Amino acid sequence: MISALMPTYNRADLAFEHGQGAVLWTVDGRRFLDFGAGIATTSIGHAHPHLVATIAEQAAKVMHVSNLYRVPQAERLAQRLVDSSFADSVFFCNSGAEANEGMIKAVRKYNSETGHPERYRMICFEGAFHGRTLATLSATGNEKYLAGFGPPVDGFDHVPFGNMNALRDAIGPGTGGIMIEPIQGEGGVRPAELQFLRDLRATCDEFGLLLALDEVQTGMGRTGKLWAHQWAGIEPDVMSAAKGIGGGFPLGAVLAKEKVAQYLKPGTHGTTYGGGPLACAAGNAVLDVILAEGFLDHVDQIARKLWDGLEDLARRHPTVIENIRGAGLLLGMKLRPEISNTDAQAAGVMEGLLTVAAGQNVLRLAPPLIIGDAEVEEALALLDRVMLRLTPSVASLAVASLAAK
Repeated sequence: MISALMPTYNRADLAFEHGQGAVLWTVDGRRFLDFGAGIATTSIGHAHPHLVATIAEQAAKVMHVSNLYRVPQAERLAQRLVDSSFADSVFFCNSGAEANEGMIKAVRKYNSETGHPERYRMICFEGAFHGRTLATLSATGNEKYLAGFGPPVDGFDHVPFGNMNALRDAIGPGTGGIMIEPIQGEGGVRPAELQFLRDLRATCDEFGLLLALDEVQTGMGRTGKLWAHQWAGIEPDVMSAAKGIGGGFPLGAVLAKEKVAQYLKPGTHGTTYGGGPLACAAGNAVLDVILAEGFLDHVDQIARKLWDGLEDLARRHPTVIENIRGAGLLLGMKLRPEISNTDAQAAGVMEGLLTVAAGQNVLRLAPPLIIGDAEVEEALALLDRVMLRLTPSVASLAVASLAAK
């Protein structure tokens, strides 16, 4: 018999009962240091007192009213996001995939309304991940994810990540925008070079295209700035956000400049739950924490400490770790081909550490942004033991060497 829950996930046999900060406890009392954070989502940790109190207070008042009426919590959150970003206007939804769908629609609508309906195509990048809807799967372009779901949605052209020559060659009369993650999370924790992001901005300006940034995983302080693109000193025309924006409560957003947002008029786009009182109360509580004086500086500092520790691990475990990559608190350990990232993830569980596998055989680390020195030191000690578990024996290394000859 099939399980009551559809079998869409390979779930680890762990059930968590409660958490505090960067720690989770299972129903049977086991303790885990959480360096996955619900795939970069529990941005301010588990059971953060301000977030918990805000959600409880709002839930006791009103949880849902629909967008037929004003939602003061959404109005406040939108204004705060506008004040702390490039954007002039914000649309709220429930998830990263929805945010990316909204962003794609915004780009197409802008081009149609400005006299170029033929410009519905977007250039995307190999290794991307933009979501699981039919359109965002097509923007992702991964054949494994697309298999069995019929023809991809038309309008997405893919080029190698970081290749400006290929990108410029792909621009045609139907191109309306460029869509990119500043760091490819699912695709292997691959950061775009800052100069590449600057070149994308310049290319969009040159050809009259919109720059659409997917900051679902990289936004909300994950890299030590509120938005990852700020490290490059550029501004997109439209951007998606989700994951950490609600601290674990479902919330997504499309942020846009006025020239784009003005065309999303009543009837062009919508959502039943998006921007509701409870979700936006949670979003405001998360912003209270992340925008507090010194918080992002702390994220940057602690991320550099973690990076240095991972580099040291790579030096001490060269038969397991190939390199360290990423930025801020979205970091990856690229493992040697003979070492599986899923085995590394499982070894972490055995040691009491939660991580997330990513593409290109990378073990992803995306802890809550509130971690401190103690959590970093504990994680490095646990990872050291994980690497020892994974270190090939002298005999297996000899066999591999002979096979290579």
